Amino acid sequence: MDDPTLKKRQAIIDHCLLMNSSGLNQGTSGNISIRHDDGMLISPTSIPYSDLTPDKIASVHLDGRAEGPIAPSSEWRFHRDVFVARPEVNAIVHAHPTYCTVLAIHGREIPSVHYMMAIFGGPNVRCAPYAIYGSQDLSDHAVTALEDRHACLLEHHGSIALGRDIAQAYWRAEELETLARQYHGALMLGDPPLLSNRQIQDVIDKIADYGLSDEDTK
Repeated sequence: MDDPTLKKRQAIIDHCLLMNSSGLNQGTSGNISIRHDDGMLISPTSIPYSDLTPDKIASVHLDGRAEGPIAPSSEWRFHRDVFVARPEVNAIVHAHPTYCTVLAIHGREIPSVHYMMAIFGGPNVRCAPYAIYGSQDLSDHAVTALEDRHACLLEHHGSIALGRDIAQAYWRAEELETLARQYHGALMLGDPPLLSNRQIQDVIDKIADYGLSDEDTK
């Protein structure tokens, strides 16, 4: 195993552990992938993150062929399909964070309640319709919900965040949960006032100068 591949595999493990220790996820319900060669590296299915070692990270080709001692996450399809649809994306974080999931249970998108919505590429974070986990239907719904966006919710399920690297994808996943918590709290006071599409676009344009937003969000 060459050094760049080892570093990617270890980065997946490190961020899986961080995802659970931070409270962003629980148990083995989440999964993380990084683009690699003609496919991706992805956390394996049903293995406690504390038991992961670099050799246990699964490799999946774009045609769905998997390599490794343990099968890839059951959600490999939407990871693969996002990488195919979005060439600028190099890492994906999927988790079941509490407030994102609360909103997703109600099928709610997150509207423009805060200017940090801009880091997700537009004035809302959509909620993809429900489909059973691991299915092609779920993947198709997720890819659609992620059009021109860097994150989405999955109805009755959880969240997905994308990035040009694992650090950015994880940062977006954390910011998404923060935004979901803020929106949930605001709903306790009634329907919150929203920022306009123009106001969100102004922030998208501004944060691009700081390298916080990918070129395709300008």
